[in-house]
Amino acid sequence: MKRFEWTAPTSVSEAVELLRSAPSFADPDEAPRPLAGGQDLLTTMKEYILRPSRLVNLKAIRGLDRIQGDGKRGLRIGALATLARLEEHPVVRRDFPAIAEAARSVASPQIRNLGTIGGNLCQRPRCWYYRLEEVVCLKKGGTQCYAASGENKYNAILGGGPSYIVHPSDLAPVLIALGASVTIAGTEGTRTVALEKFFTLPSEGSIRRENILRHDEIITEIQVPASRFAARSTYLKFKERASFDFALASVAAALELDRDRTVRQARLVLGGVAPIPWRVPKAEALLVGKQITPDLLNQVAEAALEGARPLAHNGYKIPLTQALIRRALTQLAQRA
Repeated sequence: MKRFEWTAPTSVSEAVELLRSAPSFADPDEAPRPLAGGQDLLTTMKEYILRPSRLVNLKAIRGLDRIQGDGKRGLRIGALATLARLEEHPVVRRDFPAIAEAARSVASPQIRNLGTIGGNLCQRPRCWYYRLEEVVCLKKGGTQCYAASGENKYNAILGGGPSYIVHPSDLAPVLIALGASVTIAGTEGTRTVALEKFFTLPSEGSIRRENILRHDEIITEIQVPASRFAARSTYLKFKERASFDFALASVAAALELDRDRTVRQARLVLGGVAPIPWRVPKAEALLVGKQITPDLLNQVAEAALEGARPLAHNGYKIPLTQALIRRALTQLAQRA
């Protein structure tokens, strides 16, 4: 691990100023970094993937770990709220069950006790080429994505190119399905952005980054609006190891049903299959105005994976994701 400066601000304004005023850097991997739970950041530092000149520890900033609201007023979640608290919070479990399910699916209890929602949204890719210190891939300033023609069992089938990473967050698909937004603080002020617009494809902007955050900005809060479908939401994830693992594929789904069980609104967002959480509006539209039937589920699952372009070793993700979609929607349709 490269030597770095440790700072512990007590306010958001102090934190962003410390990020802004860090020593100059030529490589973005040497930029100062905010530290929340540290579960991903410290690992990348140990492996010399990131080499920040300064760490800005956010844990001493009061109020960034709050969870407030309910299904009628909406939910406000501080960026430092841990995954364990989200998993166990009674209001989240009752009014936003998919958030609790997604939090529960992450890693192990020990990691969830430290990992934060802000860190989960901002974690870096898990592609093994990116994670190998000796490999200088496209994401690390190299000239090619080795996964495109190499070992790509875990890589993208949608939205890939020129890099074929998949976004590793479990919370992001759920929050996008529920219409969440994030508040971002920086030296130029505060802005609120729809979470769906927060993440960037490798073909957009800088290929070295996965979201719109500038180096002097931090997420301070996530807002989830009150909605008629938040309480009828779920998150399903398929992983190789039952104990703890990242998603090979996942589905965040939410439905609003009329009294006759006709779908009034639907949200579907896929995880583990694209460089960003992948919303499928065409599949959502197929559900609206109809009752859930096996034939409709097949149509929706097919539409959701329309345009998928699997690589040499990850074609299995298409039928796997389609099965998760059918299962998630069936569960929601049967829920009281």
